[in-house]
Amino acid sequence: MSRSNIEIKARVADATALRARAMELATEAVGVDRQVDTYFVTSRGRLKLRESSLSGAHLIPYLRPDGTAPRRSDYALVPIEDPGSVKALLTELLGVHRVVRKEREIFRVGNVRIHLDRVETLGNFLELEAVFDGDAAVEEGEHRKVRELMAALGVQPTDLIATSYEALVGEALEG
Repeated sequence: MSRSNIEIKARVADATALRARAMELATEAVGVDRQVDTYFVTSRGRLKLRESSLSGAHLIPYLRPDGTAPRRSDYALVPIEDPGSVKALLTELLGVHRVVRKEREIFRVGNVRIHLDRVETLGNFLELEAVFDGDAAVEEGEHRKVRELMAALGVQPTDLIATSYEALVGEALEG
């Protein structure tokens, strides 16, 4: 895989207050992105086609363990020029597992991305992603940045979630 990040995902009780804190801390406000993530059936890891209003379409294969602590994700971003054709082909080859639709407001604090997500059928969430080159020598520093930003944003351990939006959507559909 060509990229790595240290990330967390958390439920958000007060999106307005969290947005205000994120704006105070941010070194950059990127904007609002409308995303549709189509997840395909895989035997290992995850594979999604992301269609983004800000950055176009990308195929994103990734490996990440589930867990509530800040965790490493290794991934690739493959630009896709014709997402409709790629989606049709991968649907035929692999099958669609789930589709996740969200609106994501993006901020940055250095190399850490703050995602304020409103996920269709699920509600409001926060994601933090410290992007780095995968070098094990700097990984602990990236963990520290995420933990410090969690504290600054008021994220409590009970707010953290262990799974992906894909899994949460599945739980919502089944329950």
